[in-house]
Amino acid sequence: MPEEVFALEPRDGYRPLVEQDLVVLVGLTGAGKTTLARALGLPTLPNRRALTDRYVLGEPVADRVERFRRVAEWRRRHPGGIAELLARGYAPPRPLWLFDGLRGEGELAYALSHLPRARFLVLELDHGTRLLRLLARGDAFDRAEAEEGDLFALARGVVPEAALREALRVAPVEEVRRKLRIVVEEAKNYGYEGVRRVLGQNPRALFLDARRPVEALVAEARAWLEGAGADR
Repeated sequence: MPEEVFALEPRDGYRPLVEQDLVVLVGLTGAGKTTLARALGLPTLPNRRALTDRYVLGEPVADRVERFRRVAEWRRRHPGGIAELLARGYAPPRPLWLFDGLRGEGELAYALSHLPRARFLVLELDHGTRLLRLLARGDAFDRAEAEEGDLFALARGVVPEAALREALRVAPVEEVRRKLRIVVEEAKNYGYEGVRRVLGQNPRALFLDARRPVEALVAEARAWLEGAGADR
């Protein structure tokens, strides 16, 4: 983890993040946050995974579902989640930092009230497309124990049957089981509905349709960020 750009204690040459402009990416796994972050080219804080490993878990945890369980336990004591760490954090001064990312109603509500200079880019993507993207991208981080049981029952209410059938056409059933479990568990822990409740009508948030090409998302995000900066 690049400690040189984030600390939880004051350091020479650092300023509190609450006093700095910050753009926060919001979205679930497979929505395209990492791709958008790279394309925007902004100075980047250590991401959610890095902060979680260091300050929440104390170690890397490979199984995604086990990570969800342990982070959920921590969030019961820290309802602001990773946003609490950002609000306590310090970093060297930059015109605009980027953080990937926050998720869920509790984190976003905390960020709105405790990070007054933060703006939010929300990547929305249906769970079926997220499943297909996880199967295609081959990220070693996307690991989970396969859950037994009927796949269509496991997916019910989260991934549409048509998307699940497409997943089974492009990947082995056990791989679909593993990725489906990630998608379902993440949807349970960090649903889109809470994001809309907190940020849906807030001028500090821009909602992006993550099905669009990244070039279009970058153009819209940059135009919005430039306008938001001019309004300050």
